[in-house]
Amino acid sequence: MNGQVNNYKNTVSQVVDLLGDEDQAANYLSQCIFSLGLGSNDYLNNYFMPNVYSTSRQFTPEQYAQVLIREYAQQIRTLYNFGARKFVLIGVGQIGCSPNALAQNSPDGSSCVERINYANRLFNEQLISLVDDFNNNAADAKFIYINGYGIFQDLITKPSSYGLRVTNAGCCGVGRNNGQITCLPFQTPCQNRDEYLFWDAFHPGESANTIIGRRSYSAESATDAYPIDIRRLAQL
Repeated sequence: MNGQVNNYKNTVSQVVDLLGDEDQAANYLSQCIFSLGLGSNDYLNNYFMPNVYSTSRQFTPEQYAQVLIREYAQQIRTLYNFGARKFVLIGVGQIGCSPNALAQNSPDGSSCVERINYANRLFNEQLISLVDDFNNNAADAKFIYINGYGIFQDLITKPSSYGLRVTNAGCCGVGRNNGQITCLPFQTPCQNRDEYLFWDAFHPGESANTIIGRRSYSAESATDAYPIDIRRLAQL
């Protein structure tokens, strides 16, 4: 993320050159929407890989969420200092329901792994607090939170309502739940990918992403976005 922030800073300098001065660049950037999604890999590929990383021995789930949010806040402040004014912060989904988590830690291959989802909820709760903090202290900016976790919950508990049939296995993968090894080169995926919640061991498929994107843009439930959805943010 720090590398991406630095790329953004370099891009801003190019925008200033293209538009002629900093005031015009600031006006332009204030109309842009900055969508940020952070945290999933910090859990998938760090905290819950104790054989490779020591973070789960160094920090409780509560402490780890605080560490992530503290770093995230600094990165967001840098974006703000370089002209960003409309922010969409996307919450972490239910990583404990991914085919990889189910393959490794679910006794029946379908029950989500609560200790992982609990950690994800802690992060999201602090992310909501961060949105409130920024909205209270940056009067010329607007921050919103997208409840990816809650939207994902609907997809898992009511899959048929969204045209989904398989929620606990990847369309393409290897081993239990198609989640022990993710989709390999030249591997033949499932034929009915639109009916799968997950494309591979970790990532939602196109059907799920379309639903998440639609509900993020125009909230279908009061809990989809906070305090407003992306559609309303774009109108500000």
